[in-house]
Amino acid sequence: MTLQPGPTNSLTDVAGLKVGHSTRRDPGWLTGTTVILAPHGGAVCGVDVRGGGPGTRETDLLDPRNLVDRVNAVMLGGGSALGLAAADGIVQSLLADGHGWQIGGPGQVVPIVPGAILFDLGRGGAFHHHPTRKDGKVAYASASDGPVEQGVVGAATGSSSGGFKGGIGSASVVLPSGTTVAAIVAVNSVGSPVDPRTGQLYAVRHGLDGEFDHIGMPSAAEVAAAQAYAEAAAARGMRPAQATTIGLIATDATLTKAQCQKVAGMGHDGMARAINPVHTLYDGDTLFTMATGARPEPDLTELFLLMMAAGDCVTRAIAHGLLAAESVDETESGGVAIRSWRDAFPSANR
Repeated sequence: MTLQPGPTNSLTDVAGLKVGHSTRRDPGWLTGTTVILAPHGGAVCGVDVRGGGPGTRETDLLDPRNLVDRVNAVMLGGGSALGLAAADGIVQSLLADGHGWQIGGPGQVVPIVPGAILFDLGRGGAFHHHPTRKDGKVAYASASDGPVEQGVVGAATGSSSGGFKGGIGSASVVLPSGTTVAAIVAVNSVGSPVDPRTGQLYAVRHGLDGEFDHIGMPSAAEVAAAQAYAEAAAARGMRPAQATTIGLIATDATLTKAQCQKVAGMGHDGMARAINPVHTLYDGDTLFTMATGARPEPDLTELFLLMMAAGDCVTRAIAHGLLAAESVDETESGGVAIRSWRDAFPSANR
């Protein structure tokens, strides 16, 4: 079975979804916020948290046993627990536009915005710089149904993955039935996305036909240099940074909260194919799943294919995020310098 991506190979191929970013890269800053807006009326949502150090908001609400069955948006952000403040800006913006869980008469709504954060504090130079309510409002105002901007933007602005620069990545696929499945991931992991023997990204071997044909094998010299750098870092006693990879899977199928939760769990299998190790004590790896319900409820065979596609989209999204990321150097502000995979292995870029 040969599958193809949607028109933009990104999350917004699921009709009705919008994605917006707030990116902070001024001196002393290296952080940001990403918002995924559901269609008017909301979308069914589930979550699966696997990492040992999560930072989340409103995830208990997504338990299938609980009442509220639709969300209006999902927030992904930097700033560790401090960055959860950005969700309030999204909530206030939704409230102003009249979107939320209906409580009473016109305008009497409560916007439902689950969220998750990753650790990037201090990478821009100032430890206390983190996304705030204002960043949530900026992300909301910028939300678009166009192709998702990827790389060093939004929640992944200050991210790092196994010593390489992380990024926001996205991918989609259209199933034979016409159902679309897609993912967006902010890659910020203790584990490495790179095979130390070859320098190749683990994820690219899982691409659709032709998707990563422009990525070759790094030269032996570049692989040796990368290995030497890793050994030198270990000798200096460098500890793994606080991390966390977060993201969202979406589909236009009709799913229950319990099914969304299961899809999110399958998405973690896709994360494990792209990063080694995952779900460590330093990571708070979290994936949401959003179902818009624009297409019918899948039968068991279709649901199986949808869940498989969810994991594959997460893997491919991680590859796109790392390939879109550029190196950063915030050392003049007291922050960090992080090489991108492209700069570490230039010979692999055809």
